[in-house]
Amino acid sequence: MTDKRRVGTPDPGNPGDDFLAPVVHLPDTSTDALASVGDVIDADTEDTTAENEDREAIVIPLQRQGVPVDPPDEPTSLITSRRQRRPIVPTWLRSKESVLNTARWATNQAGYALAFHGMRLPKYLGKAIIFAPVGVLRTVGRLLRWAMADEGNFALRQAAAAQDDAQGWLRLDMQRERQSRWRWSLLLTGAIGLVIVAVIASDVLPGWSPWLVLAAAVAVFARVGRPADRPITDRVTEGQAYRKLTAELVRRALLSVQLGAVNSAVAKDPNAITFPVEIHRDGPGHLAIIDLPYGVEAGDVCARRGRLASGLRLPLDQVWPEPAPGHTGRLALWVGHEPASQMRQPAWPLLRDGVVDVFKSFPFATDPRMNVIDAELIFRNWLDGGQPGSGKSFALRLKVLAAALDVRVELRGYELKGVGDFAVLEPLLTEYGNGFDDDTLAACAAMFDWLYTECQRRAKRIAHYARLGKAPENKVTPELASLKGSGLHPLVVFVDEIQELFLSSFGKRAGEVAEKVIKLGRALGLVLLIGTQIPDKDSLPIGITRNVNTRFCLSVADQNANDMILGTSAYKQGLRATVFKPVEEAGWGILSGIGEPGARRSFAVDSESAKKVVDRAIALRVKAGTMPDPDAQTRDAGPAYDVLTDLVVVWPQETDAMWNETLIERLTEYRSDVYRGWKPVQLTAALSVHGVKVGQIGRRIDGKTVTRRGPRFDDVQSAIARRNRTRGIENP
Repeated sequence: MTDKRRVGTPDPGNPGDDFLAPVVHLPDTSTDALASVGDVIDADTEDTTAENEDREAIVIPLQRQGVPVDPPDEPTSLITSRRQRRPIVPTWLRSKESVLNTARWATNQAGYALAFHGMRLPKYLGKAIIFAPVGVLRTVGRLLRWAMADEGNFALRQAAAAQDDAQGWLRLDMQRERQSRWRWSLLLTGAIGLVIVAVIASDVLPGWSPWLVLAAAVAVFARVGRPADRPITDRVTEGQAYRKLTAELVRRALLSVQLGAVNSAVAKDPNAITFPVEIHRDGPGHLAIIDLPYGVEAGDVCARRGRLASGLRLPLDQVWPEPAPGHTGRLALWVGHEPASQMRQPAWPLLRDGVVDVFKSFPFATDPRMNVIDAELIFRNWLDGGQPGSGKSFALRLKVLAAALDVRVELRGYELKGVGDFAVLEPLLTEYGNGFDDDTLAACAAMFDWLYTECQRRAKRIAHYARLGKAPENKVTPELASLKGSGLHPLVVFVDEIQELFLSSFGKRAGEVAEKVIKLGRALGLVLLIGTQIPDKDSLPIGITRNVNTRFCLSVADQNANDMILGTSAYKQGLRATVFKPVEEAGWGILSGIGEPGARRSFAVDSESAKKVVDRAIALRVKAGTMPDPDAQTRDAGPAYDVLTDLVVVWPQETDAMWNETLIERLTEYRSDVYRGWKPVQLTAALSVHGVKVGQIGRRIDGKTVTRRGPRFDDVQSAIARRNRTRGIENP
């Protein structure tokens, strides 16, 4: 027979069954039996056995299995407590925007209700006139019954009479008389007092006051006299556009998402979904911070936003889940008071006044809670994408308008759609083109070649100032950008509908140069803004999408377009711009690269408002002396030189082919202000824009054959003839 007995003094560091040793009970107390187990007797343990311990029990100590791994409980206090404290100031009072949004929503709701009921006042008046007399009769009847004190007492008297209890009946009737006596006195006194007050008020108060009293009395009596199922006023809303967000409603919605990990965790433990912070008002809606079950990421729920909205029985654009700070399993669920498509967006803060510093952020968009989202330009390149009607061009133009309010910024750009969305900015642009003809596409491609050369020039300037200690991180600083003559002023370049360029005959070369500009120009003060509506591998080279660090994906048609703009697996992570409708939800998109990715709506600035911003920018630049020189501006005609015509002028007679190096020397002598510093690769790029092939040309020098790259004169003449035919010009 074996059991366990506690032996010795317990060790606080090793509680539990570690102190229990097996006790062997010997059925025989003979000497032989004791001797057979003598090797396992521990004398020290035997000495510590309690006096009432069975002397025939032999204790066999066990070897300890380890030390405890759980940390000891720490005493908690107000100082060391790690509980999350509730905010002193409510969330909707922490910023001016939140207060204004809340006040705007409340004012809008009150104004709508007043207008709704105001239109129906004649209807309400007719109902009140009908129900008021009924209410008067009901009120008089109730007062008379109360004064007679017969209610309740009558049934008791009838019961006493049925039992032939005369004494009981008399006692009840005397009680009724006592109650009735003081009630009639009170009712009469009240009536006399009301008449006196009415007489005095008629002499003291203005003449319109009796009508106000009469209207109030009619309203009160109509309320008393109306049937229970026929209210006087109509309901402002027929359906529930907003439901109060509760923990139970959120749990039910999360279960309806049909995530296996969530459903199985809640089935085992109903408290698997917890709320570290109470659900509270946040702007024009309510916010719930949710800790999902272990192993479930917030992105899994965001990816099923449609099912979550269905579980809440709300429109899709009224439910906005996103990951919350803390850990990957924490979800922030914001539910608006109304759908985002019906909420009024505030005006752009820079619409009427203010300037921009491109080295700092500027207001660009709002989130579903109508909080202003700031964006940045310097050290960034932007890719805006969306299908027609998504608001892509307006979002792109908004960034150019912001850059125009910094007098240091030089602006260049092309819109290859040909409708003139950016024409309002033309007075501020050093270079501008509008259209998708060959000349405009050629000029746009030439601009990228110029940008690559500008990056090389700026790199040398940065290295120079870095040696002087003025560019500590080998980047353009605000001080260098403001230094006159530094040549490092910010340069913002935009190309809208850039797929027209990449799909043209200039596309391959332009894509390669654009990728280099994106990689090199970011630290050199060059900002490239591109927009496209056909995001695929042909219209948008992969090298560009991989290197652009800020993306704004507006409404797109499918997952491929979504991931082409936002990056691989963005759709699976819940960043889905496919939920936005073109035209109806123009300006809405997923902004990635600035803070946490999420749904944003760019500020809507129409052409008339943009013209006012441009006028302000012109006034600022005229005062600062940074307006572009009209003689140096290029518009639609491409660069201020024609490389084909210049080559014909400088080409040696009776020579069918020339090296690039030789041609550059001759071009520099002819137009030093244009061609000084050109490299052979730059001339090759300029000729490829016009379809002129540059091949290997051999020359015999000192008895040796030397091969270099260069064009043929026939190809140059053919390119000129082809261009003249396109323009409708007769060849000479």
